[in-house]
Amino acid sequence: MTDSDYKIIVGLEIHVQLATRTKMFCGCELAFAEDPNSRVCPTCLGLPGALPVMNAQAVEFAILTATALNCKIAEFTKWDRKSYYYPDLPKNYQISQYDLPIGSNGFIEIPLSDGQTKKIRILRVHLEEDAGKNVHTSGNFSQVDLNRAGTPLLEIVTEPDMNSAEEVRALAIELQRIVRFLGVSQADMQKGHMRFEPNVNLHIERGGSTSKTPITEVKNLNSFKALEKSVAFEAVRQFDEFLDTGICLQSGNKKTFGWDDVKEVTVLQREKEEAHDYRYFPDPDLVPVVVNEEWLERIKTKLCELPLKMQSRFISEYGLSDYDAGVLTTDKEMAKYFDDTVKTGADAKRVCNLITQTGIKIANEKGCGVAQLGIEPTRLAALAKITDDGKISATAAVTVFEKMLESKDSPDKIAQQLDLLQRSDEGELEKIVDEVITANAQAVEDVKSGGKKSKKAHGFLMGQVMQKSKGKANPQIVAKILGSKLGS
Repeated sequence: MTDSDYKIIVGLEIHVQLATRTKMFCGCELAFAEDPNSRVCPTCLGLPGALPVMNAQAVEFAILTATALNCKIAEFTKWDRKSYYYPDLPKNYQISQYDLPIGSNGFIEIPLSDGQTKKIRILRVHLEEDAGKNVHTSGNFSQVDLNRAGTPLLEIVTEPDMNSAEEVRALAIELQRIVRFLGVSQADMQKGHMRFEPNVNLHIERGGSTSKTPITEVKNLNSFKALEKSVAFEAVRQFDEFLDTGICLQSGNKKTFGWDDVKEVTVLQREKEEAHDYRYFPDPDLVPVVVNEEWLERIKTKLCELPLKMQSRFISEYGLSDYDAGVLTTDKEMAKYFDDTVKTGADAKRVCNLITQTGIKIANEKGCGVAQLGIEPTRLAALAKITDDGKISATAAVTVFEKMLESKDSPDKIAQQLDLLQRSDEGELEKIVDEVITANAQAVEDVKSGGKKSKKAHGFLMGQVMQKSKGKANPQIVAKILGSKLGS
């Protein structure tokens, strides 16, 4: 059978660490890579008598994100205790939300490879606290680091609306862009700020009937690559198992798998618990959250133009390619920086090239964003203009860009100081062209012949002129002079 004989069905659970200063239910500061158990208190240690206090900013971040995902915001929601018998949450339960999530029945649009978009339904958005970390690198025993215990997590659960590994990856990337644009999370997967858990099964057409494989959940994926590869592998694994055993939804329980990054295979961990196994019940130590209209409207004022909409605007309004617009909108500040620069009158494609081909590289080396390099939009626009006007070459523009990081002089002045201004005097350039034509009779003949060698010979003559002018000749004017003299 071929791939066309089965349909992949994927729903996704996403855990997003919120960018609050402190934990969800205590005042411990959130910090990455600190000494183990140095960011803990009686509350996150689960000591008797310690009481949780809700982090209001985390709740607002959750409502803001749920609103951006087109969810219905609950007017009343509560906290629930979820039984959790593992040492990385020592109080033996996790504070979460069960039947009354903050947001529900929303959707997110994702870009597809054919340029279209697809709407993926959001089942629920709810808040919970993270567990700590079990460490198994110290010989015959395990250790527990509780610095992360109590970290505010936003869990986003989609409906099973994705039908390929590529769609799952697209949703993950889009969600990362959204939470970064909103400022609710750094979404740095290397620091565990975003973790993905796809639920995968197959609908297999065979003999006029449809069989459904048991749903499997792949846990704690922290990269787009691992997410995409695990879904693709799991689809093939389930199909092969179906062919071997005929297993279907009615004959198997939901199972949990891990992902082996080295072997690039899923690994069975355990049979999946059901909701009743967690024995949810309302947390008696926390008051419910009541969202009134005034509070909700105040939170909504923090909404911004979301990345996919901005990407589409850059394509339609500025004529950028989908790829360029996608790169620019990976970061909100960079997108705004580009937008502000173009709005001063600069050419969009030129500004895009300066940012994506030069600015991003330098910013990465400096460990900051492009917008934080210190080149104001008006100055970047001026650099784009002198490049488009032919005063400097595109290569020279890179040199000027780099100099602008340490000098407040105008791009014009910097180009002059570095002797990068192109020669545009037609009389002067015509003399150089005449010298090149005289010295390269064969190339001139090849150009005039109009044969297969014509284009190559024309490029050779252009190169000779640029070489004689030490790279300072304006190529547009040189091309014009060559064309008039050679009839090309």
